[in-house]
Amino acid sequence: MTTTTSPKTTEYQRLFIGGAWEQPSRPETIAVISPNTGEQIGVVPDGTTEDVDAAVAAARRAFDDPTTWSGLAASERATYLRRFAEQIDLRKDEFAAAVSAQNGMPIAVAGQLEAVYPSTLLRYYADLIEQQGPDVRDGMFGGVVEVRREPIGVVGAIVPWNFPQTLASFKYAPALAAGCTVVIKPSPETVLDSFLLAEAAEAAGLPAGVLNIVPGGRETGAHLVAHPGVDKVAFTGSTAAGQAIAETCGRLLRPVTLELGGKSATIVLDDAELDLATIGNELFVATLANNGQTCFLGTRVLAPRSRYGEVVDVLTAFAESMSIGDSLDPTTQIGPMASERHRERVEGYIAKGRSEGGRITTGGGRPADRDRGWFLSPTVFADLDNSATIAREEIFGPVLTVIGYDDDADAVSIANDSDFGLGGTVWSTDSERARSVAARVRTGSIGINRYIPDPVAPFGGVKHSGMGRELGPEGLAAYQELKSIYR
Repeated sequence: MTTTTSPKTTEYQRLFIGGAWEQPSRPETIAVISPNTGEQIGVVPDGTTEDVDAAVAAARRAFDDPTTWSGLAASERATYLRRFAEQIDLRKDEFAAAVSAQNGMPIAVAGQLEAVYPSTLLRYYADLIEQQGPDVRDGMFGGVVEVRREPIGVVGAIVPWNFPQTLASFKYAPALAAGCTVVIKPSPETVLDSFLLAEAAEAAGLPAGVLNIVPGGRETGAHLVAHPGVDKVAFTGSTAAGQAIAETCGRLLRPVTLELGGKSATIVLDDAELDLATIGNELFVATLANNGQTCFLGTRVLAPRSRYGEVVDVLTAFAESMSIGDSLDPTTQIGPMASERHRERVEGYIAKGRSEGGRITTGGGRPADRDRGWFLSPTVFADLDNSATIAREEIFGPVLTVIGYDDDADAVSIANDSDFGLGGTVWSTDSERARSVAARVRTGSIGINRYIPDPVAPFGGVKHSGMGRELGPEGLAAYQELKSIYR
């Protein structure tokens, strides 16, 4: 057995509502469990529908008073956003450690993403709103038309556990920049970091009610989605939950942004570089980042039949080279699954792959030296086609399936034969050929020999991977309503 460490137990007793720390409406709490040890590492209040009501009311008051937030000049809101970014930066190590301790994300990954992305986005959108000038157009029937971009109102933001700070910032950064006020409902699996965010907001002096945070489970989230005081919903999570949210928002004619599941394709062309010393880092981000608990990962690896055995051998060596360990250890590349229940779910898919005739070349079980926590070895399947269950459904764990194809057209056809369309990559030494293949894949985003969502570009999915876009100017526009004034 190897040593596993966890931080001391952290306890929060109040909720951040209306710019102040308020007592929760009931004494029930959420216990935070370490995926490294299975032991409790934190306790926070379990928010209720009454707490959501209070948070939405505070957000509504802040929005309806134009002197508080929505009516401020863009430069004033930008100043607040930059202060907020500074306060997050002051706590970046705490953010990284809190996320890593809760969901098993390797601390090296958390330090590069969870500790950096939120402040980066706040500064990006602060700059963007300062650059947006008046939009006045010459009318075709005389006069001019002024097109105004106005904040949409109170936003309900529901955030998942896998990248809790990064994906929260995808929502609150553009929403706040646009002049909206926000109620965040973090996942019960990752709540300690949300209280750090509240502390940063308070220290930055955000006006009362502009940002509110209410942790809780499904009932709390459903109440926020359907709340009459909410003007828009932004959600990242499972396709099933997204469909339920879309039904509610459709009935209410409420705008919604949904970033849902994925089953992306990693297309290895027959001229691809397969030297792990050259491509290993980028391959890791595109296929196994955050222990496979990432929506955009290319877990369907499409290999040309002429190099199929070589691709399988490379991926097997790649998976076997991963350092499995405590998520808080800086040398760890693969940490534990976020929860015991989630590990059992991933193990169920591995069993399904076996039963359908898949050949496991490495992994397939729990590491022998880990008798505590929710660890699982990276697993590679060969000899399955695109009809296999593990090629069709999102596993959300470190499981790769290598599927053979005949030519470029066949690879594109297999890539598109999916209910999902979120990410993907094309690997080739011929950039124009790779671009041609990438252009034919039906997906919201795709990389060539690399993949990482960039703040300046829209991110989101097609088909069952969601609707709407986050990031880039498009992410800001999602929180703005257009008004035309004819004069």
